[in-house]
Amino acid sequence: MGYIPISGRIILLQMALISGNRLGPYEILSAAGAGGMGEVYRARDTRLERTVAIKILPEQFSYDPVRKQRFEREAKTISSLNHPHICTLYDIGHQDGTDFLVMEHLEGETLAKRLEKGPLSTAELSRIAIEIASALEKAHRQGILHRDLKPGNIMLTPSGAKLLDFGLAKLAAPLASLTTLTASKPELPVTEQGTIVGTFQYMSPEQMEGKDADARSDIFSIGAVLFEMATGRHAFDGKTKASVIAAILEREPPSISQLQPTSPPALDRTVRSCLAKDPDERFQSAHDLKLQLEWIRDAGSQASVPAPVVARRRSRERIAWALAGTGLLVAVALAFLFARLYLHQPKPSVARFLISPPENANFGSISLSPDGRRLAFVGISEDGRGQLWLRPLDNPSAQPLPGTDGARLPFWSPDSRNLGFFADGSLKKIDVTGGPAQALCAAPVGLGGSWNTDGEIVFAPSNAAPLWRVSQSGAASTPLTTLDRSRGESGHVFPWFLPDGRHFLYVASADSTSDRRLCVGSLDSKETKCLLKVGPLVMYAKPGDLLYERAGTLMAQPFDAERLRVTGDAVPIAEHVVPSTFRTFLPSQLTQVASVSQNGVLAYASGSPEQARLQWYDRGGKKQGTVGQPAEYTNPALSPDGTRVTVGIYDAQADSRDLWVFDLKRGTASRFTSGPADELNPLWSRDGSRILFTSNQKGVRDIYQKPANGLGDSELVFESKDHGKSVNDWSPDGRYVLYDTAGAPSGIWVLPLFGDHKPFPLVQGAYVARSAQFSPNGRYVAYASNESGDFEIYVQTFPDHSGKWQVSTAGGIDPEWRRDGKELFFIAGEKLMAVDVKTDGPQFEASIPKPLFQAHFLTGNWRNRYVVAADGQRFLAVVPVEQQASSRITAVMNWTADLKR
Repeated sequence: MGYIPISGRIILLQMALISGNRLGPYEILSAAGAGGMGEVYRARDTRLERTVAIKILPEQFSYDPVRKQRFEREAKTISSLNHPHICTLYDIGHQDGTDFLVMEHLEGETLAKRLEKGPLSTAELSRIAIEIASALEKAHRQGILHRDLKPGNIMLTPSGAKLLDFGLAKLAAPLASLTTLTASKPELPVTEQGTIVGTFQYMSPEQMEGKDADARSDIFSIGAVLFEMATGRHAFDGKTKASVIAAILEREPPSISQLQPTSPPALDRTVRSCLAKDPDERFQSAHDLKLQLEWIRDAGSQASVPAPVVARRRSRERIAWALAGTGLLVAVALAFLFARLYLHQPKPSVARFLISPPENANFGSISLSPDGRRLAFVGISEDGRGQLWLRPLDNPSAQPLPGTDGARLPFWSPDSRNLGFFADGSLKKIDVTGGPAQALCAAPVGLGGSWNTDGEIVFAPSNAAPLWRVSQSGAASTPLTTLDRSRGESGHVFPWFLPDGRHFLYVASADSTSDRRLCVGSLDSKETKCLLKVGPLVMYAKPGDLLYERAGTLMAQPFDAERLRVTGDAVPIAEHVVPSTFRTFLPSQLTQVASVSQNGVLAYASGSPEQARLQWYDRGGKKQGTVGQPAEYTNPALSPDGTRVTVGIYDAQADSRDLWVFDLKRGTASRFTSGPADELNPLWSRDGSRILFTSNQKGVRDIYQKPANGLGDSELVFESKDHGKSVNDWSPDGRYVLYDTAGAPSGIWVLPLFGDHKPFPLVQGAYVARSAQFSPNGRYVAYASNESGDFEIYVQTFPDHSGKWQVSTAGGIDPEWRRDGKELFFIAGEKLMAVDVKTDGPQFEASIPKPLFQAHFLTGNWRNRYVVAADGQRFLAVVPVEQQASSRITAVMNWTADLKR
């Protein structure tokens, strides 16, 4: 039976075309096989009365521009080649939406099928190898690279070997000489630069790295084929794709003569030259390889006898000379080996490949297992909810981990068996081999964790707290570090254990982003040591580098983990990395954008952070227009008359956030604050004449005010050196300001704007309370607190503490009052809730909460994810911009080989 293999082993399938169908003058006889790029049929040319092979691009792929481009490229490629050992193209056509190629019909079997029976004899190997090298020489001379040379693409026919399937071929510059394809600059490849194409076992190291291939890449592939023909085994093998990649990049295959003692030593040397890691060390053209193979063939029986047998056949007279020269030969051999191993070690190679997110999801935080075999990540669904997924690096399929809804910031146990993560206000763990997730302790926000070999976990419960420690068994958690208020520290985040399992890195955050520092702490001491200013995420990688992101570039800096000190300058290792930041907390934004294993694997997210928009909704959730252009918005505040909105906007170039005022009637925007400091949390006075806000102009977030018309300088209202402040609301009579604090003493505080301006606590305890709002009549304060474990909405009398009521029934954040005080709104999950309330009677009353609509509200610790129009009929919300393209993760194997100190 005739076969035309497309890629790998032939698969007989029932095709869309059946016997008797016609494509132009060609009558379909039977199905022949199928591959990744097409379906093949045995057909009859009714004009010339000859049997042909028809290759079609399936209809479902005819609208795929990439597949169609590859199909057309193969036609153009083959049509330009006329060689006895390259499958001949007779015709091309298009009929009823089907593109097809007409090729010569070949009788025989693939080399892959033949190798199932075992290795080839030297004579048979030489003949086939010379024919394929000759075919490659023809293709290379015309500037065509195959890029997928393997046994499945070589057909053995009665007339000789035939090279097939140029579906991955690309055009290079025509040969300037017989010795190189690199003298002229090649055209840009059709595939994206940095993308791996080909079949793993036969790909060259440069193809693994996503670099441009040239003729020498095909030389490497034919070397792998020659090895398999001689031994019946793959030159590079492994249990997983990752191990195959590692073998190609780092290891040499065994000697052919070791596996097949009767093979000629010259063949071993030839194959080793083809399989050199450095392209400059290989044969520089298929012509040179063909000449070497012809020499091995012409050497006949002498070349086919292994060296030990040849030695025994030599005359006795020559034995003495051989023995006399043994010492010299040994010395030369040792010198050669020393130079090879120690003076001319090949540079380790780097391989890069892209990882796509699951269908209908985007990437959240990522974490590589310590053994470098698996990637854990948060998959963000279309409704903004996160769930943990697990993807082996050698398998394109990722699987979700049940019971991990709402997960954030995963991190691995040292044995790569368990994952820690944050969800539902807790630190949790899950066995990746199976089993339910277990809550270990409370972690209201959770900003990073690290796990040592003794089963201790160091974690950040929030961005406004020190680090805590807990056992993996879930025993009581205890505080570990202490915030240094003298240095303006507002929280300790993103811990990372060093190799000794006792010391750990962490980031000491501050009100000013420029004051973040990398520090080292210890499980055995309260002493800490701060090293340098960095971004929010820092990692340690063996054998000794700190990795951190700086303005979208991933940096590596030498670090002595024993002496706990930086030992050299930072160098860039990846650009266009999604900035890791505390700024926006958008649902699908990465908060952990890079991860590194301890055996040379690196993964990072490429792209830009997502933006948000200001979206109007009615009570039914219908969209009613937007305000301004997409940006990184936070903390909107409506003016009392509803004609203006003040909002914080992040400026990437200045790395700071300023306040802007949008005029809703005129559709204009004006900058309200400027400068290097961060301005946040705007509040309008009830008469609309002033705007109150917080700013870290002096290092700690203090409270300022400024005329609403933007004229004049900012005026300091209240400052304190012990903790940062976030203003929440301004009382109706203008006498009090509510604010919450980022650190101890935590809680909601009241700042009188009269008298001695001495704050006093309103809500205080061993829990988080925030987002306080005065009722329109000033008698009550609504706020969110996690005192029960989950965040709920509470209402408390003001200024006394005579009454307190829980309003929400299933979680809640961000309370907002209607202007007439008859309704209270809040967010529960992704839903906006409404509660009918009474605030004018002798006692506060509230009905059962009811949902209004669902929206993808901005997440995080910001106040005011939405604001309410005076009549309670419209809501202006901060929501993420719909993604135009999925995030992508770049995985890098052996990343340290690219370091340029």
